[in-house]
Amino acid sequence: MAIIRHGTVHGAAREIGLSQTGVTQRIRVLERELGCTLFVRSRRGMRPTAEGEALVRYAQRAGDLEGELLALVRRADPAAGVRVTITGPSSLMRSRVIPGMTAVLARHPGVALNFELDDHDAGLAALKTGQAQLAVLPRDDVVVELDAKPLRPSRQVLVGTGAWRGRKLREVVAAERIIDYNEGDDATLAFLREHGLSSAARRRRHLVNNPDALAELVAAGLGYTVLDAEFAAPWLAAGRLVNLSPKRWLDQEVALAWYPRHEMPGYFRALIDSVS
Repeated sequence: MAIIRHGTVHGAAREIGLSQTGVTQRIRVLERELGCTLFVRSRRGMRPTAEGEALVRYAQRAGDLEGELLALVRRADPAAGVRVTITGPSSLMRSRVIPGMTAVLARHPGVALNFELDDHDAGLAALKTGQAQLAVLPRDDVVVELDAKPLRPSRQVLVGTGAWRGRKLREVVAAERIIDYNEGDDATLAFLREHGLSSAARRRRHLVNNPDALAELVAAGLGYTVLDAEFAAPWLAAGRLVNLSPKRWLDQEVALAWYPRHEMPGYFRALIDSVS
């Protein structure tokens, strides 16, 4: 294309920073690969053959496509759309991540968001496999190859059904079952250990792998659990749940993590900034 623009090998060489011999050699290699002559020399300079003209038309279309692609990426708000997948614990995703990030769409309407609510601690694996571009992780899960933004801790509070209002905490712990997410969920026992109550707790737990269903079971009086304070707030305000120990809580350190980007697109930075 440089030869077409300048009409000479000399002009093309000056434009692309090669010697004239280097340009000629590249043309010769291309001609051997294609099995045809692309240029002939004339008094008016380098003139494309019919095959050369066909290749020029192809290269022009490729150049147009390249321009469209660059414009699409640089705008970061393309008509074709950029899709970003964000994963994290369902309680934090619903109370903080989703409200913050959806507000970003007003400034970047071409960006499509995919929220993956994950209560199986699979966020780090999702980042490593490319299934997610952003993940809310426990602070200890942020490995050295990731960039991360520390978030406000997830404050866990101990809750029971609203009908237990006024009951003594030690009586509840001794008499009622814990309800947790799954066998690997240690959050409620961690809360009890932190406050010297674990020895009195019943070890056989009810399990339900959905935070809404967990809150429903607690509200129905089938046991007690810990919930993220922001997630639990509407249930507490409605009186369906009660904070069994208002002066006690357990803070879980969390961070928003991603793989480093040397050039940070504006929409990506806005998504990061939207979560506190």
